[in-house]
Amino acid sequence: MDSALHRIGLIVPSSNTTMETELPRMFAQRETIRPETFTFHASRARMQHVTPEELNAMVQASERSAEEVADAGVDAIAYACLVAVMAQGPGAHREIEPRLAACAARGGDSVPLISSAGALIAALEALNATRIALIAPYMKPLTAMVCDYIADCGIEVRRSVSLEVSDNRAVGQLDPTGLIHAAGELDTSDVDALVLSACVQMPSLAAVEPVQERVGVPVVTAATATTFALLRELHLEPVVPGAGALLAD
Repeated sequence: MDSALHRIGLIVPSSNTTMETELPRMFAQRETIRPETFTFHASRARMQHVTPEELNAMVQASERSAEEVADAGVDAIAYACLVAVMAQGPGAHREIEPRLAACAARGGDSVPLISSAGALIAALEALNATRIALIAPYMKPLTAMVCDYIADCGIEVRRSVSLEVSDNRAVGQLDPTGLIHAAGELDTSDVDALVLSACVQMPSLAAVEPVQERVGVPVVTAATATTFALLRELHLEPVVPGAGALLAD
């Protein structure tokens, strides 16, 4: 059977180093079980520090990025900065996604566009998770804002951990094995799922399945949720080996 080619566009913060590694890794794992090929094409919007000011500026710059990445003839686009969207207020992904999709369409072709923020909510809904625990690299006020955003979507955040790293490049250098220890210290006895990394920049893929085995509840991350949403937009079964319950066959 011939391999089907799918081009995926990414809009990422200028300091991001994780989405362009973890997403291709997951899609490469999918290529081992399906006759498909995926390529990735990114546009960057300036953001170095995870502060409200820089997050707001990135959202504005992302309109340009959406137009640029659409020029590559991509089949779907992921706006890969979860907290930049959530910082805009409750339910912001519902307004930002169609607005950026309209920007992408200015070149003439309509392209489905998802955000990591909207993808995380959709992933938790797909898992029927109404109570969760969450780990984030942010300072405590930003983590609280993320928890409030998720709660506004009808999902209770029972407890959360803030690693308090404000430099986005430093977040990308965190050791994912540290999440195994952090998750082990977190009470998950009364939750339906654990958000292991509520940030597209915090490396987590290597820890998803070890943590899931340890805590005994489905484990999802911003990256696995984004992959799930992209596969659905491409009308493909959302299955990736070794990426946790959300993407299990």
